[in-house]
Amino acid sequence: MVKKFNMTALSINVNKFALIRNARGADMPNLVGISKKCIEYGADGITVHPRPDERHVKFSDLQELKNLTSNYDKIEFNIEGYPSDDFIKRVINVSPDQVTLVPDPPEALTSSFGWNCEENKNFLSDIIKKFRDNDIRVSIFINPSSETLSNLDTIKPDRVELYTYDYAKNYNENKNLAIKPYLEVTNYLKKEFPHILLNAGHDLNLDNLDYILENISEIKEVSIGHALVCDSIDFGLKETIEKYKKITQRKND
Repeated sequence: MVKKFNMTALSINVNKFALIRNARGADMPNLVGISKKCIEYGADGITVHPRPDERHVKFSDLQELKNLTSNYDKIEFNIEGYPSDDFIKRVINVSPDQVTLVPDPPEALTSSFGWNCEENKNFLSDIIKKFRDNDIRVSIFINPSSETLSNLDTIKPDRVELYTYDYAKNYNENKNLAIKPYLEVTNYLKKEFPHILLNAGHDLNLDNLDYILENISEIKEVSIGHALVCDSIDFGLKETIEKYKKITQRKND
């Protein structure tokens, strides 16, 4: 069953908490425990991006996190990753609410670009069908450009996630120019593929989040991890999540 939200959903990426846990080879912080706190403090979802080397989130974490989020009516579980055969098998087995497909290779430090839908249309369409056949919503990571998106009707994702690195990088210098390509691709998607919904993520933070949500009200979900963990050092986890939630709810006040 697809869960519905009346605001921009805040999905917290807990990878950094897992990285801290793994640094000592123990179970502090416990990932399920910290994810539960995130939910109790206001998160609308939990996101993870397990990588083959398991340097942060481990594949053994996935089912436990799925079990946690399943205890709540409106909390979603989102798994990001490159769709290797092993990844596909593991995700289908866990059955999260959403899978977000990224094109970066397994050894990448972080996701750094979106899919070229022209070059990967057959690859993506076959994989997306597998997930949708298993009742898993599919989002794909895209660059803020319409040049490589003309095959979305063939690929058939449920959502696309705007890769917001360039927006965040250029925000302080000129926020109007920084957001311009994102407005253009949003308008393109609304015109050509109105059935495909919009997510956003990468380097969004307390400084730049409000502006992009004010200007692109179509964004259904933001995924935030690194900045939120850094802010928690200053404000504590509860207050930090409350600050982000105040922004994600603002456009619906």
